[in-house]
Amino acid sequence: KTGSQKPATLFTPASVSDRSDGKIAHLDGLNLSRAWCWREIASALPESDIRAVIARRAAATHLDAALPHVTGDYMGEHWLASFALLALLADD
Repeated sequence: KTGSQKPATLFTPASVSDRSDGKIAHLDGLNLSRAWCWREIASALPESDIRAVIARRAAATHLDAALPHVTGDYMGEHWLASFALLALLADD
């Protein structure tokens, strides 16, 4: 049900309440992983397909939520860069 953006949890970035908490910081990784997957899905669809448009939008939303936090706290920065690269290079 991509067109109706359901389930909503796949289209809404996870909220990270404390990036210094090693477990909660994994939610930034989840957002980057989702961005990667959404970009891969979009690239597999025709450009004009509404599902591709929605997938690209979801990818951008997840990237915007997580990318600014790839650096700044060791709990995330020592591994988030690899997920950020996967997300950024997904449709190349």
